Amino acid sequence: MDEESAKKDLSRRRFLEIGSAALASASVISAENAQAQAQESAVKAEKDQSATIRGPQNAPLTAANHDSVVPPITDHGNVPPFKYPFSYSHRRTHEGGWARQVTIQDLPVSTTLAGVNMRLTAGGIRELHWHTAAEWALMLYGNARITALDADGKGFVSDVKQGDLWNFPSGIPHSIQGLGPDGCEFLLVFDEGGFSEYDTILISDLLAHTPRSVVAKNFGVSEAELDSMPKGELFIFQADLPGSLEEDRRAVAGSIGLSPVQFDFRLMEQPPAKKTKSGDVRIVDSTIFKASTTIAAALVTLHPGGLREIHWHPNADEWQYYVAGKGRMTVFAAAARARTMDFEAGDVGYVQKTLPHYIENTGDTDLIFLEMFKSGSYQDISLSEWISHTPPELIAAHLHLAKATIEAIPKKNVAVMPV
Repeated sequence: MDEESAKKDLSRRRFLEIGSAALASASVISAENAQAQAQESAVKAEKDQSATIRGPQNAPLTAANHDSVVPPITDHGNVPPFKYPFSYSHRRTHEGGWARQVTIQDLPVSTTLAGVNMRLTAGGIRELHWHTAAEWALMLYGNARITALDADGKGFVSDVKQGDLWNFPSGIPHSIQGLGPDGCEFLLVFDEGGFSEYDTILISDLLAHTPRSVVAKNFGVSEAELDSMPKGELFIFQADLPGSLEEDRRAVAGSIGLSPVQFDFRLMEQPPAKKTKSGDVRIVDSTIFKASTTIAAALVTLHPGGLREIHWHPNADEWQYYVAGKGRMTVFAAAARARTMDFEAGDVGYVQKTLPHYIENTGDTDLIFLEMFKSGSYQDISLSEWISHTPPELIAAHLHLAKATIEAIPKKNVAVMPV
């Protein structure tokens, strides 16, 4: 190529590079302008008649979901719902208690975990059973007795109260019975989004669908001695209150002793892993609750005005259960998509892995909620901590913040703001 041709080729390439850069810059400016115009339009709509609803509406639902009816101007794009109230769930009621569930059929985004809310009367029994999924539980109210058989054939019996946990791995047979004075209520979380409480393996159902001759041979008794067995599943049923814990433990231990596996855990006896003036976070995973190898959790308390800081989880989706209070959560789903939804006691929330989000207490009492993960370990990354551990010049170049502002950002993952 001669010198003249080389100059022409260089000029053409420079022209194309400049043109491409200009187009890219114009696209960014256009996107920014479009978003700014959308936000300006939303602000105007809130001040005139544009946002009014003149047709039929469910007034209680509208009042409870303000951030869906009048979203923050920062919400944008299409983000699927990530909330489902237990109040919408069918309640399966028996003499002795009831159960209701939220699974992937109710909340399609919830692919990794499912939940069951259950109540047992004093003496009411969730019959002997096991699941294909692991069962993690939080006692919400009252007292209960739980039993299990470990993989080595040793029995376990324990009494649990409000704030206690238990975890029964997949295939471990167990039972739950309400104690005095008023039974119990608890939340169960299973490490399969498609789990259903209707697909439980029940001892009564199993034996009712096994030939009577086989059952007799299996137990070494006559068929006549089995005539009183149930003809179908019990699921939940009323019974007398059990004897003392010591008596049950002696009966279960037999000649081989009790199970060395501790299937329950006293969560409220553990000090918070993180605590500020605005609330605290109690974290429990397999490092301290050895039986819980597939589910990790955090119990978060936010005082009025408190904020579970902007963060995300790199290792698992987050399944939430709101125990008390009122709050809101915004989930940012990339590509300028964000949605805010309101939550209150009894609601289930869900955030997909790595998506940044915050939870803010919008009520005048404490907001208490569970963060649940299909993982043996709890992990989260704080936006503030990331910023404070990145060269400040790099942060300033991205966010156009003054040095003093960058220095004021918390230097560690405090979890709950303000500190």
